[in-house]
Amino acid sequence: MTTPVNKEDAFSQFLLRMGDNTLILGHRVSEWCGHAPVLEEDIALANTALDLIGQTQMWLGLAGEVQGEGKSADDLAFLRDAWDFRNVLLCEVPNGDFGRTLMRQFLFDAWHSIQLGRLMKSSDERVAAIAEKASKEVAYHLERSADTVVGLGDGTEESHRRMQEALDYLWPYVGEMFQSDDVDAEMVKAGIAPDPASLREEYDTLVSRILTEATLTIPESRFAHKGGRTGAMHTEHLGHLLTQMQWLQRAYPGAKW
Repeated sequence: MTTPVNKEDAFSQFLLRMGDNTLILGHRVSEWCGHAPVLEEDIALANTALDLIGQTQMWLGLAGEVQGEGKSADDLAFLRDAWDFRNVLLCEVPNGDFGRTLMRQFLFDAWHSIQLGRLMKSSDERVAAIAEKASKEVAYHLERSADTVVGLGDGTEESHRRMQEALDYLWPYVGEMFQSDDVDAEMVKAGIAPDPASLREEYDTLVSRILTEATLTIPESRFAHKGGRTGAMHTEHLGHLLTQMQWLQRAYPGAKW
């Protein structure tokens, strides 16, 4: 990937990062539709996925506008290849069991809520407006995922074991959300978005409080998988996800209904 050298390119990359996070996680969560352990959770997960896809429409819609090439949110979602996506790796890993899905949701929601809170003060009014709308939905996402993590973590011996295993598996993917590069530096300079690294202290405080209540132990390692938000390297799972998500537009280019 060529490092963006101007505000416009950096702004486009930032918007893709925000939109791709919600798109890919929204698709992952939607995979539970009809398969969740109880009906209430099935509906709740479907609603979460719908919220995330709605946010994707706004972020990728603005990205298409900024790029100035006449691309819609749908074009960016369905007509790019895996190496063009800018989501963090956390969003693309497979769901695993219900516990891992909700742990991933909590770890993402905690970052997402803090990020949107900062973006509501963005110098770009369009970004601030999207953040304000999305923050209302994400506040509920965080409340629900945190409550579920606590309930399962401090539940039965079996649920506790599964939640600890989920945390151990997912924790190495957390660090990527706080890694900064030239895109972020340009966004900070323009007052559009915060430095990702500046969110870490607030994140750790929030996550530590919830996981302590859940009687779960945060891994000591600070190792972080990376490459998703820069496009340098995705997991093999993203390609399989896109094969499912994009098949209609690939099989019937330009199809309308």
